Amino acid sequence: MEDFILAKSKRCFCKAVAAAFLSTGLCLSAFPVIAAPASDASSTVFPQIQKHLREVATMTAHFVQVDRNGQALDGSLTLKKPGLIRFQYQKDVPLLVVGDGKALVMIDYSVRQVSRWPIGDSPLSILIDPSKDIASYATLTSDDGKNIVITGHDPKHPDFGTIAINFQRDKSAPAQLMLMGWTVIDAQNNRSQIILSEQKFNQPVSNNMFRWNDPRGNNGPR
Repeated sequence: MEDFILAKSKRCFCKAVAAAFLSTGLCLSAFPVIAAPASDASSTVFPQIQKHLREVATMTAHFVQVDRNGQALDGSLTLKKPGLIRFQYQKDVPLLVVGDGKALVMIDYSVRQVSRWPIGDSPLSILIDPSKDIASYATLTSDDGKNIVITGHDPKHPDFGTIAINFQRDKSAPAQLMLMGWTVIDAQNNRSQIILSEQKFNQPVSNNMFRWNDPRGNNGPR
């Protein structure tokens, strides 16, 4: 019984952490520019970030995902534009998150459950849609010469929460920027942070990486 309770508790934690950064309440494209005068820094930083995002055709990375209590999961991230993304969690976590270009799908193999979100209604849309104009829905929060943080939120809709995306200047990366991760905070102050490492860009990635087995019966791979 104790093992069952622990397993159930861990599954609930895993699902909550995975769902946090997929929340449809955090649609970046819905965030307007916050009224503020453009600084010299933002006028150069945003074109550089936009250039980075458009130059990245594929990316793989290791990720660590941390909730507000410091509990963490890790796994591998695979991205291919336009629209394809995969979060493969550590071996003892029966969850998979896949974006197929139309929807983000979270598959919980332990209970044979599949959940979907429109891909444009997720903070992840910034990573997999090169057509988005980042300057139209985000502001420059900080730039210390090495690390850059941009933030998106809608002051008219605080229930949407906020997302902060972190970049680091790196001459070896596309447009000399390295995506380091992001932090999502919802209206209830639930926090989910993604920390990236071992990033690799523009290497061949097969579309088969974004297929998944449907646990709900004999539907086969999707």
